[in-house]
Amino acid sequence: MLRLMTERKHTTDMFGRRGTAEPGSTPPKPFGGGEAKAAPTTPAAPVAPQAKPEKAAKPAAPESAPASAPAPKPAPQPEPTAKSAAPLSNEAKEKLDEVKINVFNDLMEAVDLGELSSLSAEQVREEINDMVSEIISMRGLVLSIQEQQTVIQDICNDILGLGPLEPLLMRDDIADLMVNGPDVTYIEVNGKMEMTDVKFRDQAQLMNICQRIVSAVGRRVDEASPICDARLADGSRVNVIAPPLAIDGTALTIRKFKKDKLTLENLLQFGSITPELKTVLEVISAIRLNTLISGGTGSGKTTLLNCMTGHIDSSERIITCEDSAELQLQQPHVVRLETRPPNLEGKGEISMRDLVKNCLRMRPERIIVGEVRGPEAFDLLQAMNTGHDGSMGTVHANNPREALSRIENMIMMGGYNLPSKAMREQISGAVHIIVQAARLRDGSRKITHLTEVVGMEGEVVTLQDICVYEIEGEDANGKLVGRHKFTGMRPSFWEKARYYGLEAKLAEAMQFTST
Repeated sequence: MLRLMTERKHTTDMFGRRGTAEPGSTPPKPFGGGEAKAAPTTPAAPVAPQAKPEKAAKPAAPESAPASAPAPKPAPQPEPTAKSAAPLSNEAKEKLDEVKINVFNDLMEAVDLGELSSLSAEQVREEINDMVSEIISMRGLVLSIQEQQTVIQDICNDILGLGPLEPLLMRDDIADLMVNGPDVTYIEVNGKMEMTDVKFRDQAQLMNICQRIVSAVGRRVDEASPICDARLADGSRVNVIAPPLAIDGTALTIRKFKKDKLTLENLLQFGSITPELKTVLEVISAIRLNTLISGGTGSGKTTLLNCMTGHIDSSERIITCEDSAELQLQQPHVVRLETRPPNLEGKGEISMRDLVKNCLRMRPERIIVGEVRGPEAFDLLQAMNTGHDGSMGTVHANNPREALSRIENMIMMGGYNLPSKAMREQISGAVHIIVQAARLRDGSRKITHLTEVVGMEGEVVTLQDICVYEIEGEDANGKLVGRHKFTGMRPSFWEKARYYGLEAKLAEAMQFTST
């Protein structure tokens, strides 16, 4: 393909046309609609705007002959325009969007996707760069260097990436991307929602990007199956809901992970925990207490689960079960399992409960369930009660007491006709610690409760707070001010900490004597 682009007589071939013109026939018109005679001179045009704009801005400009090289003249003038249009007006944006659409359509008509599929991503990007530059020149479009690079970059993102979302995915400060149809996109930065100017060409482009995401993990989304959970290559969670269920256009939600894996040390730097609470969480992970992480949507449950798994011994065999694989465990011996939706015939579904039950046959030392949301809660409790200490999971709940109530309701969803007391006894025997995470009204995320499940009193599960977060006020910037406060209660897992040789570490963090 590169050879075709350098040969002038094959100008139409390089865009995937049907062949070179016969010697006696009239060659087809180029994209710009010019005469066939102009074909030999048009290939020189892209070289001129690309090679000379930088030099043309210097003393070389007056030396260029107007007859032999007309192309460099318009190139220097758009540069000041680009600078003055740095905050692009709506009219300028619409004009540039129109250029992108026209160039993209020409490229789609011309390119041979079969040939591009055999090249690497970098080679494809180079090919698209050259071809788009050629199309811009043949159309006679006057664009500054910056505008031309923007057009090329956006088209490359459309073909190789996720289109207009690529610049947002490159940012590491964004936690969530929410696309509400082709014209509205929100992001969450520092716990606050912000509307962006990112738009899609139309519903078809948005739907195409959604299908590209879900097909990469073997799933599909269309009118027959309009709801889909998937993930990006980095593990970021993706949810798609398409028309006719989404009335205003396809809704795409991406829970984005940071490029660097977070640790408890990072949470300490963010102010989510204190050094003492960090030490206690490290001990809880190391001494293999069954832990339930509770919190609302966007409170950081999965992030906290990832951080706590960082203190699991590297010799342990861990099996994870998730709807879409997003956990990023750093241990060497990890088996990752993922559920599977039914196929077009409604068959082949593998539920979370199937995965958890199968885990018990895989010789796990710890079972980690990304999110407990159904009857699999019963199987997870059974695993916790049968020697798989140190298992973990997350659940949606507003406080530790509600977390246990939700687990009880999930067991009942499985059709188990068990007395309430029997269910609660199993819960109190299986779950040792509940860590409550919350996103506060100022956008910050905090661990608000570290609660221990002590046992039963009658038919009620007894809970004991080890540490709570108390809000004390608000500063001048609207940020909430508070502190983590240990209650002074000696935890019942003290003996287990002694068994693992971590009693002194726990005592120092909780300001107890280790006697």
